[in-house]
Amino acid sequence: MNDNYHFNVKRKRPEELYNKVSDYFRGEILNQYARSKSIMKIQEKITIRALELLNLRKKNALILDAGSGPGFTAMYLNEIGYKTVALDIISEFLNFYNIKDLNPIAADMCFPPFKPNTFDAIISISALQWIYRDLMHDYMKPILKELSKSFFDILKPSSSVIIQFYPKNKEIMDKIAKTIVRNTGFNGNFIIDNPNSKKKRKIYLLLSKE
Repeated sequence: MNDNYHFNVKRKRPEELYNKVSDYFRGEILNQYARSKSIMKIQEKITIRALELLNLRKKNALILDAGSGPGFTAMYLNEIGYKTVALDIISEFLNFYNIKDLNPIAADMCFPPFKPNTFDAIISISALQWIYRDLMHDYMKPILKELSKSFFDILKPSSSVIIQFYPKNKEIMDKIAKTIVRNTGFNGNFIIDNPNSKKKRKIYLLLSKE
């Protein structure tokens, strides 16, 4: 990524207005999100792009959908033939869309309850911004460390993680990258689709475990 590339989102997002994701996704907001067909279609498009970047060669790969929400990504992965585990910290999300075939687990994605070398890939859509979103909050850095270490541990060798998220600015992206590189054996890079469009910009972080 070009070091001269910069952006800064001025509009306040939910992750900046609420301390925890569970404070925002509750009650009617949770229900509206989980039942939204438009959000489902958006996440399906993001998932298709994430799969392109992952370039999986194993047809029956076991994939973790980390921070799955109501299972939009996990359901799509399951439909096209991948074995999928949906994990989210908000247990109410796992009650939607009959995702029993996705092995739903209510747990914190920063502390996933899995053995080492379990998954062929990890996909996380629209979740990382809830974990690391503010350079001024020191408590977020150790949580990001735990997330990156956990992902590295539960991923099989020669496998990858793809994370799509909505950082507020490039400085946060750089901080995330430095934290992951310093604390794991991941190699990776950012991929930015439509970098100059505020509405269409999509940011992905691709991490590989050799």
